[in-house]
Amino acid sequence: MGGITMVLVGKIGNGKSATANSILGRRAFKSKARSGGVTIKSEIQSTILKDGRIVNVIDSPGLFDPNATLDTGKEIARCMALAKDGIHAVLVVLSVANRFTEQEAGVIKRLQSLFGEKIARYMILVFTNGDALANDDETLEDYVDHSPDCLKELLEFCNHRMVLFDNITKDEGKRVEQVQLLLDLVDVITAENGGRPCSDEIFDELKKKEFESVEGHSVHDTSAFTEQLDKSHAGQLQLRTEMVEKKTTENLERQLASEQNAGMEAEKHAQAEQMRLKRTK
Repeated sequence: MGGITMVLVGKIGNGKSATANSILGRRAFKSKARSGGVTIKSEIQSTILKDGRIVNVIDSPGLFDPNATLDTGKEIARCMALAKDGIHAVLVVLSVANRFTEQEAGVIKRLQSLFGEKIARYMILVFTNGDALANDDETLEDYVDHSPDCLKELLEFCNHRMVLFDNITKDEGKRVEQVQLLLDLVDVITAENGGRPCSDEIFDELKKKEFESVEGHSVHDTSAFTEQLDKSHAGQLQLRTEMVEKKTTENLERQLASEQNAGMEAEKHAQAEQMRLKRTK
């Protein structure tokens, strides 16, 4: 089975790193319960599921956060370069402990403005702080019902794909269950998109689209941004080509070794036959 790659985006302090750790089943990313955030650049970590699939998780440093000061273009390119086989799902991390605001809705507007409407086909809303709802005896559906219209519109945009995470639970069964619900949604996305990763579509969209704004200010020359993406995309293609070449070389080496072994066996058989004939004379 092939691997899947997910990238987590959203506002700093919503629990992206903690969610990434829950998915991986270990503390792979630094995570602290504070609003400042500790991730300074996009990182990737992986795990292997019981069915043999590889799951790659990219944790981003407040990518598309309206308060972030990082270079969004470079981080997008970095995420694409990290995902050797492409990005299969975009996880927008929100927190039920914080009131959803128009500012957070801006995260999606940035995604849309950069990547077009197609990005909706790859998006999943991951709500963190599930323990807060449990303490109030509420469900995720209850939370959504009492949320502002901008959140309901966001859910509509991504076809109501959502999952609730409790990242502080000590119940391993609960952790596995919430991760499985997320993976089920990723499988649905992958099937609906014919297995094509969204990073390929992102690259196509960015190359043909002229941007009017990036990170809230006017951009008159996008050449540096698209050049960075070119390098990232070229890097992906190079990595994929190298993997194919490596696989081909390995196959040829195995085939050659097999042929050599067969030749040696044939030679041994011929020598044995010659010895037998000599003995019968």
